[in-house]
Amino acid sequence: MRMALDLAREADCAGEVPAGAVVVLQDRVIGRGRNAPIERSDPTAHAEILALREAAAAIGNYRLEGAALYSTLEPCVMCAGALVAARVERLVFGARDLRFGGVCSKFRLADSEVLNHRVVIEEGVLGAECAELIRNFFASRR
Repeated sequence: MRMALDLAREADCAGEVPAGAVVVLQDRVIGRGRNAPIERSDPTAHAEILALREAAAAIGNYRLEGAALYSTLEPCVMCAGALVAARVERLVFGARDLRFGGVCSKFRLADSEVLNHRVVIEEGVLGAECAELIRNFFASRR
């Protein structure tokens, strides 16, 4: 999670919403991402999506069975759907996203009983630090 926080700080410095994500498989980091939709002019360039893309390329397979994704912020619906599609085993996130959260705050997509795969969810890891980063980002823009 500390690596994801470093990536979130990079996003913050670039003027992006400070979110970072890391994919780990068999105790090895195989994917990293930080928010970059403004920089890339790409609405799908969320930290989780970029980390999943890098991880899939690293192992040569879009299915990331047995992998864990660590994210500083609760994934949105798009990212939660990608976790399910990639068959990620576990999601660990820091802070809830009360406005757009697709895992537990607004929707429960990642572990929905109606889908063919359920992600194991752990929340609150370094939560205070993750939430403070987001809070400071938006406070500085008001």
